[in-house]
Amino acid sequence: MVVLRYILLGIYFIVCVGLIVMVTIQNKEGSGASGTITGSSSNNFFEKNKSNTKEGKMKKMTIILGIVFVVIAITLSVINVL
Repeated sequence: MVVLRYILLGIYFIVCVGLIVMVTIQNKEGSGASGTITGSSSNNFFEKNKSNTKEGKMKKMTIILGIVFVVIAITLSVINVL
């Protein structure tokens, strides 16, 4: 159990650094969360193919790293309780 905790802590540290880097190098979007709520995005070719761009891939990677961050954090807290 101790070895697993140290392995997860190492992976957790790498994910944390990766998440910080991904968030800081992303460009600021104009509308942000308020644009999502109000639905102010335009329906054009760029919006439909945004996931194929560099920014779209970085956003997807940030979401994946965030999910991995939460999963490892929950796993580490369960391991520490046991």
